[in-house]
Amino acid sequence: MNKKVGMFVWNHFTNDARVLRECTALSENGYSVELFCIEDTNNPSLPKYENINHHFHVIRVREHPLLLGFIKKVSHLCMKNKLILAVSALFWFLMLCLMPFTVFLFSVIIFLFTKTKLNMFWIRASIMYRMILRGWKGNYDIYHSNDLNTLIQGYIGAKWRWKKRQLLYDSHEVQTSRTGYNSRLFGIIEAFLIHRVDQMIVENHTRAKYNEKIYGFYPNVVHNYPFKQEIHDQREAPLHQILGIPSTEKILLYQGGMQEGRGLDKLIKAAPLFSEGVLVFIGDGKMKPALELLVEKMKLQDKVKFLPKVPLKELPEYTRNAYIGFQVLNNVCFNHYSASSNKLFEYLMAGVPVVACSFPEIQRVVEKEKVGICIDSHDFQDIAFGVNFILENTKIHDEMKRNCFRASKNYNWETEKHKLLSTYSSLFGRIQSGGQLRESY
Repeated sequence: MNKKVGMFVWNHFTNDARVLRECTALSENGYSVELFCIEDTNNPSLPKYENINHHFHVIRVREHPLLLGFIKKVSHLCMKNKLILAVSALFWFLMLCLMPFTVFLFSVIIFLFTKTKLNMFWIRASIMYRMILRGWKGNYDIYHSNDLNTLIQGYIGAKWRWKKRQLLYDSHEVQTSRTGYNSRLFGIIEAFLIHRVDQMIVENHTRAKYNEKIYGFYPNVVHNYPFKQEIHDQREAPLHQILGIPSTEKILLYQGGMQEGRGLDKLIKAAPLFSEGVLVFIGDGKMKPALELLVEKMKLQDKVKFLPKVPLKELPEYTRNAYIGFQVLNNVCFNHYSASSNKLFEYLMAGVPVVACSFPEIQRVVEKEKVGICIDSHDFQDIAFGVNFILENTKIHDEMKRNCFRASKNYNWETEKHKLLSTYSSLFGRIQSGGQLRESY
């Protein structure tokens, strides 16, 4: 009989490589996993229920409250159809004459919850409520919360019941020191809940030591390594053809989210200094329009190209076209400084040498395995120096490429997933014995 796992993640689950790997490993090793994520109203073709395999099911909860959705649909219809707009205005005027206070109060509420920050609070609170409801009803053996924004859901599902369940906190980021999470409230919530979980996972030992310093315990470490790929079965997407550039042109690749603090503006500023090659961005994010505008202002349209994000399964085919890959995070918070980003290991798996920031976890891999060069990621001239060093030294590039393939035999999910399974074995072992895994941290 499979052991039941209820897992939560705060995204649409379309490009979350880590969660995909974890759920797949569990489903192939005696666990039945139901993953709760969020539907994408901008992508109606994305199914609400998805069976990845016999023991791994995805459930997307509704993104918008029904009332909010109704209000938006009515507003949209009114804007498109003048007759509907006129009828709606007449109806609202008559109601205002008959029940002025009620209509005024209702209008104020609608305005506050659709045109102010309360709109986002309403959406997030309703998503959380639906996750809590579905998770609590599932009555799983183990509840698995990915990041702080789903820890409340996991805590209520696991602990707010007569017979408590095991709760695993899988923190992909440093929640108290990351961009967008500057409020003290996040630290207070995590400090309260973290002493009520049964096990915790972090991405690397730098973050584990940080956690020990602020919370007094050393969590389990499960690195964010990609699936292993066989060298003899590595197809390449026709990236040169897609971009409309000569097949001899070297592709200098950044793949991933386009957010603040990732050094992407400095990459563009460095591009005119590259001795050859085309800088290619694959991905989407809040900064993408600003980056495209910067390229236009610098008149670098022939030197810098953009592509939208591609499905996870197809991404390696694009990565293999690259001559150099970039991981140039800026030190804007401890979360960035302590990162050992998945994309670094995706470059290694594809045999792509890297130009990377000199942060401890990233630098340790790059220099130990001799798979690239570390630079000052805050200095676009130093980025250009690193790129040109590899471009102008073909033998060094080829040696780095061989080192990438060699290193990929160690930095892959097949070797790392056993740490996740070991953590789960300890949790389930305590369930069977009827005991608690540990006292509160």
